[in-house]
Amino acid sequence: MQILFILNDPAYSSERCYNGLRLALALIKSDPATAITVFLMADAVVAAKTGQKTPDGYYNVERMLKGVVAGKGQILLCGSVWRLAALLIPK
Repeated sequence: MQILFILNDPAYSSERCYNGLRLALALIKSDPATAITVFLMADAVVAAKTGQKTPDGYYNVERMLKGVVAGKGQILLCGSVWRLAALLIPK
């Protein structure tokens, strides 16, 4: 089975990104043969930036994304949004 998650909410302003990644991780754990792809677009693209400081009381989206990759899932990013984010996010 192949499953695609499309996430477009910011990583830390709502729980939609968290819930999508939580479901992806649960599916990877329950059936490792399932091909999981997480596509980050719009505000969710910034969730893929490494080294983010997690706000107090929040989950760590970077760690969850790494868990998807460790479970042989794929993380895809919207290219045009990622190029714009790379220009706007301070290093």
